[in-house]
Parts: sequence; C-alpha cells; structure tokens
Amino acid sequence: MLSIKPCPLPDHALLATYKRQGAYTDCFATEVSHTISHEEYIQAFYTTLIFKLERSIIKWAVAKPSSDDEVNLLAAGATDTFSAWSVEDRSKNQLLMCDFKNKTRSWLMIESIEKKDGKRTRLYFGSAVVPDKNLKPAQSPLGAVFKALHWFHLSYSRILLLSAKLRLSQNKRN
Repeated sequence: MLSIKPCPLPDHALLATYKRQGAYTDCFATEVSHTISHEEYIQAFYTTLIFKLERSIIKWAVAKPSSDDEVNLLAAGATDTFSAWSVEDRSKNQLLMCDFKNKTRSWLMIESIEKKDGKRTRLYFGSAVVPDKNLKPAQSPLGAVFKALHWFHLSYSRILLLSAKLRLSQNKRN
C-alpha cells in the first residue's frame, strides 16, 4: 500500500465543503500510468472484490442491495442512487456520495497529470464524517464508534483505493 498516500484535500474538491464546516475529512491519492476516464474509475472502484464484499454486507445488514449494472449506471450519470448511497454532487471528474443516514460522505476524483514518461491519472478517494449535533458537549462529535474504529477506516480506505488502482492497471494490460 506504499503507493497510496494520504494527502491534503484539494481546495476545489467537492468534499472540501465539509472540511470547511469542521467535519472530519480525509484524502488519499495514487497514480496510474495511463489516462482513464472518471467513469472508468467509478466502475473500477465499486466493482473490486473488496467493495463487492462491502456491498454484500450492506445488502444483508441494511437491505440495500446493489449490482454491477447499477455501478455502470452510476458511473454514466444515469442514476443518483447506489446501494446505501445517493449522489450529493458530481462534476466531470468528481463524485460525492452521501449515505442513507446522512452521516458520511464518500468522494472520488481524477486528475490528469503530465510526467516525463507521459500522461498519467491521479486517483483521489476521501471521506467525511458529519458531526452529530445532538451529542452532549463532553461527547466526541464524531461518536465513540468512529473514534474506536478510525484506524480501521484509514486502512480500509487505502485498501479500497489500491484495489481500484490495481483493477485499472490490469484493464490497461488487457
């Protein structure tokens, strides 16, 4: 996972609104050695084996099933819902999703970059956790569960991004 690096959230990121509002945000980035579209990134991200496992858990735990066909519709901009999420905002290179409880956000972005060895694509993935405003002042605004599992969230975020990168790199070879 050395190629997945935490990085500052770009100012123009759709997720940056939450950072400015004081929510917890994180951001990870990596690069693939070729040009890809945002649609390809969304498809790769949500159809990796690790994310399919998450989709299965969500189907069982909260009765929000999903399919690869729905991923394709999401990637093409033909639907605004997917499993436990809905599209909060999107642009030509970004997608901001909100969970059905309105507590978390997931964000994907691509950026074309020029390097000496040619055009590449930087992949970004980030999250936001919206503070619970109903908590007492002595309680963590993010909740005890998030605080206890924060290390897992950071590791899992890296694994998700790495899985998408590997899928996109494999697609290039085929």
